[in-house]
Amino acid sequence: MSIRLCSAFAALILALAPACSRDAQPLSPSVGPGGLLAVAGGIERVVSIFDACDPTTFNAVLGAGACTRNGGVSFQAFIDMLTTHQTAGPWHFAPNVLTMKEGQKLVAVNNGGETHTFTEVEEYGGGIVPSLNQLSGNPQVAPECTQLKPGDFLPPGARSSEVTDESGVEKYQCCIHPWMRAEVRIAAEK
Repeated sequence: MSIRLCSAFAALILALAPACSRDAQPLSPSVGPGGLLAVAGGIERVVSIFDACDPTTFNAVLGAGACTRNGGVSFQAFIDMLTTHQTAGPWHFAPNVLTMKEGQKLVAVNNGGETHTFTEVEEYGGGIVPSLNQLSGNPQVAPECTQLKPGDFLPPGARSSEVTDESGVEKYQCCIHPWMRAEVRIAAEK
């Protein structure tokens, strides 16, 4: 493997230099392409939650601590994106389509600077912020977003997990930023 390719791969999966050796194993769990997280005893499927809020402008509008990341998209640019496209691309789940098997663990990790939810919904819809619902073209609130509990909110750095127990297609969305969506396709364990 070339040094350049190895370096890019190592950065992507958060592995250190030993992972580039032919015989070495990762020293700690690492997220790879497609949301796979290798852990002792099995595989977790990981969805990363991203945003690009600028703390100066977001905190000025939403209050201190609303955004904890450095730099990014100004609040006005965020509103302009929503007004023009009904979405703000830097606010997203990755991957937005995930395939896994029954019994595997689904993990959502907030890698952004704002609080988000990773809420399973029957059908996609609006969330708990009426102005964002209108700007994103989601005026009909997803019923599950009206039943949130304090533990459903994921501040920056937080994670949630669940073990999938039935096959089929599950839909997830952020109940704050309703254009943030993921589809999880779960295959029956054979």
